[in-house]
Amino acid sequence: MQLKRVVVTGLGALTPIGNTKDEYWEGLRTGKSGSAPITYFDTEKFKTKFACELKGYDPLNFFDRKEARKLDKFAQYALVSSDEAIADSGLDMDKIDKFRVGVIWGAGIGGLETFQNEVIGYASGDGTPRFNPFFIPKMIADIAPGNISINHGFMGPNYTTVSACASSANALIDSLNYIRMGYCDVIVTGGSEAAVTIAGMGGFNAMHALSTRNDSPETASRPFDATRDGFVLGEGGGSLILEEYEHAKARGAKIYAEVVGGGLSSDAYHMTAPHPDGIGVVRVMENCLNDAGLKPEDVDAINTHGTSTLLGDTAELKAISQVFGEHAHNININSTKSMTGHLLGAAGAIEAIASILAMQNNLVPPTINHTPIDETIDPKLNLTLNKAQAREVNVAMSNTFGFGGHNACVVFRKIS
Repeated sequence: MQLKRVVVTGLGALTPIGNTKDEYWEGLRTGKSGSAPITYFDTEKFKTKFACELKGYDPLNFFDRKEARKLDKFAQYALVSSDEAIADSGLDMDKIDKFRVGVIWGAGIGGLETFQNEVIGYASGDGTPRFNPFFIPKMIADIAPGNISINHGFMGPNYTTVSACASSANALIDSLNYIRMGYCDVIVTGGSEAAVTIAGMGGFNAMHALSTRNDSPETASRPFDATRDGFVLGEGGGSLILEEYEHAKARGAKIYAEVVGGGLSSDAYHMTAPHPDGIGVVRVMENCLNDAGLKPEDVDAINTHGTSTLLGDTAELKAISQVFGEHAHNININSTKSMTGHLLGAAGAIEAIASILAMQNNLVPPTINHTPIDETIDPKLNLTLNKAQAREVNVAMSNTFGFGGHNACVVFRKIS
């Protein structure tokens, strides 16, 4: 069976460093930090008092008051980012076959704030079970793609992938496969997350996963740095319109990039820690290259998972050195989480967008907040430190990993 080619024809982003695709790229290009003291709740008793919140986001700019109350923030972010991507794609809703348009979304947690508030409300009462009738529909992770389809009438495959921080990369790979197997013409994919809440911050703090650099939140996310001390929690959403190449060409669509391959693997090692030798990460990148029909030396840039954790950053760079050999020294390696923080289930989507825009602009965004290099890291690796670097980017890879040992890798190529 001849697999169909799949391209990206629309992008949308709602991130801590920019509330649109263009604002997001400007933040990436200039090395903007999205980390700041938390404004959503009182953090006096929390170990970590900062996060990468959205800036200037007002749901009433996108939804009427009644509709906004029915949507958890993660679902709002999904609708806002996907609406931008759909508009960006230029799809004519009167001409497409909506039975062949799907929505496959990623969310690692879903409606955490809704769950938190309902449980707190019950616990502070007299034991009478009084719950909001929208409690369950607001909370469930699959409501995001459901609402996107309802709003636009898309009647193809519709579901949410849940694989922790690899969720939206998994969604992207599923979307790629549905289209290249001929089951769909178009899929709206991406991910969203809204875990900057009392429960989210408290839970990740209890795991000792978050940075506690409260005296300098804007520099706390520092992947590959010798003084890194954990990730910075972020929120937002990102959306990509994937489309069958001939379908896109026939309608004269603007094409950002071709999605040429995806890989998946499992560490099978630990609930939260990566394998120290990066065995699963080696396999996922090899699987991705094989799926794409590419050689290691074809890759120009890698947006790493790079969360700013001691174990994770080192294991990933070891794996890159193993897969790419001497060519690893020719690759621009970066971590955009240094700017956006970690968007959990939405990370794969916004980082895929960053990789695509790096190709579009022949500019690799920096890994910011870097001071002393971790001496365990190969000094010949180009980690794109502190300043964006101009170079020809024809093939870009994006790595995303999640708790439970879930690994996902996607590779994009300039269209030819």
